[in-house]
Amino acid sequence: MQRFSMGMTFNVSSSRGCGSQIDTIEKSHASLTSVPDEVLRSYRTLEECKLDANQIKELPSAFFRLEKIRILSMSDNELTRIPPAIGNFSNLVELDISRNDINELPTSLRLCDSLQILDASNNALKTLPDGFSQLRSLRVLSLNDVSLYDLPSDFGGLKNLQKLELRDNYLNSLPNTFGELSCLEFLDLGGNDFVTISASIGNLHNLLELWLDGNQLTSLPDEIGNLHSLTQMDVSENRLTALPSTISGLTSLSDLNLTQNYLDALPDEIGQLVNLTVFKLNRNQLVDLTPSIGKCQNLLEFYLTENYLSALPSTIGNLTKMFHFNVTKNQLCELPPEIGECVSMEILSLRDNNLQRIPSEIGNLTQLHVLDVAGNRLDRLPVSLTSCPLKALWLVQSQAQPISLQRAVDEITGEEYLTCYLLPQETDGSKSANSILTSFAHGFDC
Repeated sequence: MQRFSMGMTFNVSSSRGCGSQIDTIEKSHASLTSVPDEVLRSYRTLEECKLDANQIKELPSAFFRLEKIRILSMSDNELTRIPPAIGNFSNLVELDISRNDINELPTSLRLCDSLQILDASNNALKTLPDGFSQLRSLRVLSLNDVSLYDLPSDFGGLKNLQKLELRDNYLNSLPNTFGELSCLEFLDLGGNDFVTISASIGNLHNLLELWLDGNQLTSLPDEIGNLHSLTQMDVSENRLTALPSTISGLTSLSDLNLTQNYLDALPDEIGQLVNLTVFKLNRNQLVDLTPSIGKCQNLLEFYLTENYLSALPSTIGNLTKMFHFNVTKNQLCELPPEIGECVSMEILSLRDNNLQRIPSEIGNLTQLHVLDVAGNRLDRLPVSLTSCPLKALWLVQSQAQPISLQRAVDEITGEEYLTCYLLPQETDGSKSANSILTSFAHGFDC
């Protein structure tokens, strides 16, 4: 049953022979400045206490008499410390103290040996207490934005960890024991100061997601290829100049983000990522694309904006499942006719290149809804384009009305083509810095 007090709802469970007793209290967003008396009075029975988003500054000594407490959530308060008495909570399974003003965790925290989930993100901890790695039951640990510079040397003792979040700290190395976290499935090291990643990361054989974005990485260790279970990897916003050939070992990888690095080529082994569905390579220095990319036949989305590609391999036509292809802001002079074999294509962005012609094979793209060819050197479009169910066609950087295309005939070759008042495109090379697909509202009318 429920009992209402001061406008807040309490969940109450009944105990045989003992009347009613509170086992759960939820008083989040209640403008509290201290722990409510209801919590302290329920010290014998309370198992779950949620006091998030208040202005509580301290925890009274009586609070630590909650002998049955299992779940304690006090995120987004004004706590400055966690008293050593936290060690009394031997039944505590979940603790959320994120978004407070805590500058250290007590060493007694190690006594909470039932603790499985700990979130202390967005505090100013700077370091972890002695004995922290004795929390052997921990499965989920979130320490995002806590000003950490390093991890304890025995951090690998947290052998049951499945999810580890260490984003937005000052880490530049991992302890030698890190590879002992054999149960780890999710690892977020984004927004740190790593220049290299320890080879021990290759021992995390159960890892499914790896986030390394926003570091200073210049390379990935060869051992990265040992992560055969990995499905998602983000290494964007780093300084990678090349990928190891061992990347071929990431046979389960479905989502790979390498945006904003210094890659000028991809290894041929990239073609062995046969389960890849989303591949992001925006803002690199690619001058060509390995033909082996055509082996990634499960690719659905492929992003190559802001590179230096002058041509695409004919094997691009093998990507028959790809529905979104973006090569905006490159140096393409032509498209291979095999582009017409990408029969699942729905969105094709070729903006800001040097294209003079669109191959007639584009008419085979019978699912193409959006075509962006603004900022090129086109003087005509192929008649076959009328076979595409286009909902939006961009020919200039800013297009305020639907386009009506007319048929015309080349006086020299007799070839029929499509034209409109926006063709031929200007060839002065001026291109908008904000040239992206911004609307699907402008129509296409043949």
